[in-house]
Amino acid sequence: MASAPSKHYTDDISLLVVTLDTNPFFWSTFSFHFSEFLSQVLAFLNSILLLGQLNQVVVIATGCNSCSYIYDSSSDRNHASTNGTMPALYSNLLHNLDEFVAKDQQLTTVHKPATVPSSLLSGALSMALC
Repeated sequence: MASAPSKHYTDDISLLVVTLDTNPFFWSTFSFHFSEFLSQVLAFLNSILLLGQLNQVVVIATGCNSCSYIYDSSSDRNHASTNGTMPALYSNLLHNLDEFVAKDQQLTTVHKPATVPSSLLSGALSMALC
């Protein structure tokens, strides 16, 4: 008996959008470091991608002065790793995150001493909805 052809339904595709707040002023108030948090997020993203072949992940970074897409699993350039020791998810996301943080620090303006600069979370959420 022949098996039925495989069909991809739109219900089978899951998209997870994660926003990462990279504001150093925000992270300095917590007892655990951003690197520890990031390692847990990477493990979670990897497990989401392993749950289903059609699952997709998008990561948006937000800082004090900007927000940007730093990883999209559906992009062709994210399927091959440039570093033989790390999976593409880790190497590409970490590389793009480093670039984002450097660009965000270049845009830093002088803040009043009594205020803590806030992140552009509303911008990241707008990007996630689009």
